[in-house]
Amino acid sequence: MQPVKPKKFLGQHFLHDQRMAERIVQSLQVGTSPEAVLEIGPGMGVLTRYLLQLPAVNLKVIELDRDSVAYLKAHVPELEIIEGDFLELALNKIFTQPYSIIGNFPYNISSQIFFSILNYRNQVKQVVCMLQKEVAERIAAPHGSKTYGILSVLLQTFYRVEFLFKVPPGVFNPPPKVMSAVIRLTRNDRVSLPCDEDFFVQVVKQGFNTRRKTLRNALKNLTLAAHLPDSGLATFLDRRAEQLSPDDFIELTTLLQRGRGNNQTL
Repeated sequence: MQPVKPKKFLGQHFLHDQRMAERIVQSLQVGTSPEAVLEIGPGMGVLTRYLLQLPAVNLKVIELDRDSVAYLKAHVPELEIIEGDFLELALNKIFTQPYSIIGNFPYNISSQIFFSILNYRNQVKQVVCMLQKEVAERIAAPHGSKTYGILSVLLQTFYRVEFLFKVPPGVFNPPPKVMSAVIRLTRNDRVSLPCDEDFFVQVVKQGFNTRRKTLRNALKNLTLAAHLPDSGLATFLDRRAEQLSPDDFIELTTLLQRGRGNNQTL
């Protein structure tokens, strides 16, 4: 069977460097006990073959491209393939146990993939992925950095993020016009937030939408009570969003939540 031709409309750039593929798979932290792993967009299976060599791994893959599905069925017949769009999956129904995700994420939907993972964070315990270097740097950036943003805060709230290594364009077919990088996300111990999670996301997004403004100005259209708690609030509101850690945003949201609903703005 002929190799699959990369499709531009699917954002396909097939990894062909075997050493790089092996390095990516080795970045997945698995033990000797049975491990569940989902690979996103396996293409022609360059990562898949190394994943199948891992001991005690229960591997499933999800692939949207029909040509890639046909290729995998012909060349890796033992593989369990889910045909469809990852963004439409109910991730809590893939495995009966917490599992890891690995893949070369399409650049054009990488942010959407991460938001989906956040929605199912109690099922997804680890993510190893390759994506555009700038996006990887943004996700791993510490607070205070110019690249620190919405995804940085939301993912770092529930995952420990590690920037692992850069990947040059030449290891792909066709080569992308940008550098890539591999990151690893490992679920932390935070089970829930002490504030309303939807409001937390709203505060984070609104804070970064006008990131040059102080949070007092960026959040001024949130309605708050006439008497806000004084303890620590000014410390947050007089800073910009990029200066707050995920824990700071949680504390800020908790304070603001107490003052919602009485039609007084900041």
